[in-house]
Amino acid sequence: LPKLSEPLRKYIETNPNFPENARNFSLGWIRDGLKPRSLTRDNAWGILAPFKGAKGKTIYVWMEAVLGYVSATKEWAEKKKKQPSLWKKYWFDPESRNVHFIGKDNIPFHVVIFPGLLLATRENYDLPWEVSSSEYIQLEGQKFSRSRKIGVWMDEAVELAGPEYWRYALISLRPEQKDTNFTWDEFERKVNTELNDVLGNFVHRTTSFIQTYYKGKVPKYSMGKQQHAKILATLRASLPKVEDRLGHFRLKEGLEQVVELAREGNRYLNEHEPWRLYKTDMQAAGEILGASIQIVASLGILLLPFLPSASKKICLSLTGKPSLPWRSAGQTIIKPGTRVRPLQPLFHKVNAEKLRAGLESIRSRAPIEAEA
Repeated sequence: LPKLSEPLRKYIETNPNFPENARNFSLGWIRDGLKPRSLTRDNAWGILAPFKGAKGKTIYVWMEAVLGYVSATKEWAEKKKKQPSLWKKYWFDPESRNVHFIGKDNIPFHVVIFPGLLLATRENYDLPWEVSSSEYIQLEGQKFSRSRKIGVWMDEAVELAGPEYWRYALISLRPEQKDTNFTWDEFERKVNTELNDVLGNFVHRTTSFIQTYYKGKVPKYSMGKQQHAKILATLRASLPKVEDRLGHFRLKEGLEQVVELAREGNRYLNEHEPWRLYKTDMQAAGEILGASIQIVASLGILLLPFLPSASKKICLSLTGKPSLPWRSAGQTIIKPGTRVRPLQPLFHKVNAEKLRAGLESIRSRAPIEAEA
């Protein structure tokens, strides 16, 4: 490993995609001087070392596990695709990108050890293009622990709240740049004030207004009017903003951009008050709803990577199709006269105390075997 210090340093310093925690930690390792690392361990379990003089030893897991990325691709190409050489497309093509999602404790194995193993072959492998290394998340200020039962298991989670609530909360709390603490109070705040009150509320306000006052059909509108200029500019900017965040694997920030679009939609409705305008000028109110329904459509598209169920419901309501083209986000795609199918509220509020009590109730009825 010490012989690879200079090529590894150059690789890490010149890779613009690494997050700061991965770059700084790994360069610190190199500055302190890389030490030789044993390839074997005296463990009873593991892959037996095939090296001379290594009888009874196994290969160190972080030497063979990361190489499993390559061997798994090889096996997939051979057994699934019946094209034994196909794996090379993913490991030698300059256009190929391999991205790793890890916790920060695995940074050295993916930024130093794995690239070092590939460099040592001198076969010009594609090195990790991005290592999305998140910080730590705790539960109510404590480290997760299976043995001490500090955590929320998946079967418990989906019984307490639907998958979309967990998707939203965990993505919006994703520790992308600093450690995060999950609390039931924060879960309640995220769901109630953001998911429900901002995102769900805007979609429901717009679609229910069209149902009630325009017989379920999008009213006539003209997006060329000056009153729509600001909100349409916001709408057009939504796709590039989300794509930029996703392109850098900032999932939390990408979701925040989607919620911000819904927040702007709510501001737009509050500013123009179509419910009041309708009483004196039905056509003018229709203009506001015509612009608002475009935002709803873009929300349906942009939510797909984050909340696929909500995305599908929105798209079905507006078009009768389960999805819309990704590139159409930010555009005026819902035409006047389009029938908007009834859409029930996407979300509901939650209560932190009830969630805590619910978790206790679930665990109180767990079988004795599960408690052991």
